[in-house]
Amino acid sequence: MSTAAFLKDFHHVATIGATANNGVDRQAATPDDARTRDWFASRVRHAGWELRVDTIGNMFGLLEWTPGAPFVVIGSHLDSQPLGGRFDGAYGVIAAMHAARTIDAEVTESGMAPRFNLAVVNWFNEEGGRFAPSVMGSSVFTGLFDREAMLNVTDLQGVSVREALAGIGYLGTDNGPEVAGYAEIHIEQGRILERESINIGLVDRSWYTQKLDIEVLGEQSHTGATAMADRHDALVAASKIILMVHDVTADFPEEALVSSVGQLTLEPNSPIVVARRVRLVADLRSGDPEVVKAARDSLLRDIDALARDHDIKVNVKDFDIRPIRRFPEAGIDLAAQVADSIGLSSRRIQTMAGHDSVAMNTMVPSIMLFIPSVDGVSHCEREFSTDADMADGLDMLTGVARQLVHGALATSEMAVAGTSAAGGVA
Repeated sequence: MSTAAFLKDFHHVATIGATANNGVDRQAATPDDARTRDWFASRVRHAGWELRVDTIGNMFGLLEWTPGAPFVVIGSHLDSQPLGGRFDGAYGVIAAMHAARTIDAEVTESGMAPRFNLAVVNWFNEEGGRFAPSVMGSSVFTGLFDREAMLNVTDLQGVSVREALAGIGYLGTDNGPEVAGYAEIHIEQGRILERESINIGLVDRSWYTQKLDIEVLGEQSHTGATAMADRHDALVAASKIILMVHDVTADFPEEALVSSVGQLTLEPNSPIVVARRVRLVADLRSGDPEVVKAARDSLLRDIDALARDHDIKVNVKDFDIRPIRRFPEAGIDLAAQVADSIGLSSRRIQTMAGHDSVAMNTMVPSIMLFIPSVDGVSHCEREFSTDADMADGLDMLTGVARQLVHGALATSEMAVAGTSAAGGVA
């Protein structure tokens, strides 16, 4: 394995959609996302692997050593947030490509085909910055989301997923592979590993997530000519809701709940018109579902009271509710053994963020790995992980994938899941 070749590829991909402050802006199905997809496709073809693009834009590079056998899938995503970091997602895809090359060379040298084949994946629209919900491609692949519904999702300009993928040439027609297992490596996006000087995080579960689609309806009027007492300002009411979403975390123990409003749109968005409509998305997450449910109920009560006080209407809809997903203990143990065998420290860790591995874990046994993030910063241009930590993670992913293709975690239940996956990945 050449660490130098991996780092060269990683830093090259970071130039695609690069921002002035060392980040990237490659939102799903944009021209810069297309350029990274072209890069992925060229690497797959150059390696002599089969390229497949499915009907929601997921890309697979297939290494078939054992005809007819299912595939262990490794990878992540190449799309980013607006003004995002260059590590989130892309690191996992590029590490997977290089891990696959190493394992392919080992299989060729040994002349012994492993039990399972291997596939490298670039999932579509994991970030959800342009098209909501996030984790879209892997959730369609696993049957958690309806494909037609997701293809009809539109961005803020009214462009649908179907139109955007067709426009960049990646609305595919292929079936994805039959899957036997999944592994993904990612930056932590938190401070735990760095703070404790641990090399690898072994993800044992995801957090419960609840989002609220909030529509605030007031009345449009003149900012200069309308008396203050006569206004029904949707933006003023929305600003108070934003503070409610922030402040509700104080009702619970420290770090038990995180919340945010990450997106806001308003109409008519004129400097001399009082806003008539504001739409915002609130995000609540906790390791305890009851905490999220209690926070939601508290917000609904406070929003209802605010609507009466301001004589406006507020519509609140639940969406994108994601339960806690627990990763298999056998996979966590396997990853810990791999880490120990190559001299890396590890610890169990939870993921507060969503990942493609969480969706894949509903289909087949999956392993999620973290490397340290400097200062715990993510989804911004300052996001950073060191070359040394990325190289350690590459070794870790290679070791895990090697075990998986040779049958680690294989059970009769996994074989059944892999078989059923074949019909549900179009």
